[in-house]
Amino acid sequence: MYQADKSHSLIHRLHQIGFNALYSRSLLYNTCWEDPSIDREAMQLNSNDCLAMITSAGCNALDYAIEGVKRIACIDANPRQTALLNLKIAGIRSLDYDDFFKIFGLGAHPDMRTIYRTALRKHLPVESRDFWRSRLSWWDGRGWRDSFYYYGLSGFFAKLMTAFIPMRPRLYEGIHTLFEAQTIEEQREVFEKDIVHQLFGCGMKWVLGRQITMNLLGVPREQSKEVAASHQNGIAGYIEQCLTELCCELPLQDNYFWRVYLFGHYEKNCCPRYLQESYFNSLKNGHVDAIESHTMLLTAFLNKEPDNAFSKFLLLDHMDWMGSAWPEPLCEEWRELFRCGKDNCQILFRSSANNPAFLRNLHITRNGVEKPIGEHLLFDTDTANQLHSRDRVHTYASFHIATPKTASEDASC
Repeated sequence: MYQADKSHSLIHRLHQIGFNALYSRSLLYNTCWEDPSIDREAMQLNSNDCLAMITSAGCNALDYAIEGVKRIACIDANPRQTALLNLKIAGIRSLDYDDFFKIFGLGAHPDMRTIYRTALRKHLPVESRDFWRSRLSWWDGRGWRDSFYYYGLSGFFAKLMTAFIPMRPRLYEGIHTLFEAQTIEEQREVFEKDIVHQLFGCGMKWVLGRQITMNLLGVPREQSKEVAASHQNGIAGYIEQCLTELCCELPLQDNYFWRVYLFGHYEKNCCPRYLQESYFNSLKNGHVDAIESHTMLLTAFLNKEPDNAFSKFLLLDHMDWMGSAWPEPLCEEWRELFRCGKDNCQILFRSSANNPAFLRNLHITRNGVEKPIGEHLLFDTDTANQLHSRDRVHTYASFHIATPKTASEDASC
């Protein structure tokens, strides 16, 4: 969890406490907000790979499991995220495709309570049962904005947005037209004519600049500062730039990330791979068994693992805020990453900064040499930048593919 540093101002610490209160009591992410297709292209997974990753909503762990890897250890400090992954695994093991797609594709199922009681519950650990027992109403689907994908913190923000958008008919029609466009040129025309000025008015810019909004999106204050510093117009300017690039430079036909939050459900031809029938069957026939879930800090998990246990690490963006708020634990995390990584292992992470400060500012000793974390790593910057340009989420400033240096490389200047 995000720890309040007593050296920060009172206002800063109050924001941290607010984030902790939300994070520790809520499901933060009901779907993953990282594009697994670029991760797969970077990793080139095979049957010998062992992955350690942040759980988030579990969608991407299921995506990587489809590749038939040996092991995927999913770690998250938030037990609600673990519960969601466990529910998806239980569904894969016990349901047919149609019921599974209604639950996690449409975000609603009229018989969810019966399905939970007769099929899902017995496949869940006790902690996950305790969480879902009182939240089955999330799948009732009684209204046009009543979907599983409008629950949890990120879902609540999405629900607020879907309440705001219809209040501006031109914006509402523009968004629907945008996702029906067949070419980039059509997308660009619709975005510039009907969306950008309707969406980014003074009121929306004010809302996006509030830390409580960032908390709902799972962005603690330290990371918000990184985002604000990366653009001359602050957070709102950064988000406007990201959405402009997304809508004017990348095709939206297969962009299930934004579609699910705008419309509350996936389509069978626009959804994560685990929700496509052929891949669902692949998981059901054994590939899902590679996944294991752990509720704890990443360092605590790695402390229990042997040397050279993993060939890939997927760390999302959690190191952005740890670098300034929790620097020594982050250094310890990197020591464990280096110890548990196989030779030539890959470490993938994202950041709200183009050049994350922790890579320069935090020093650790490895192979008898003390220097900044980033100098213990070799970065495949060209591949990372090329893949990042195609990222369908398009909200991070940078994507990094790193490999630990060998002892001889580490020793050199």
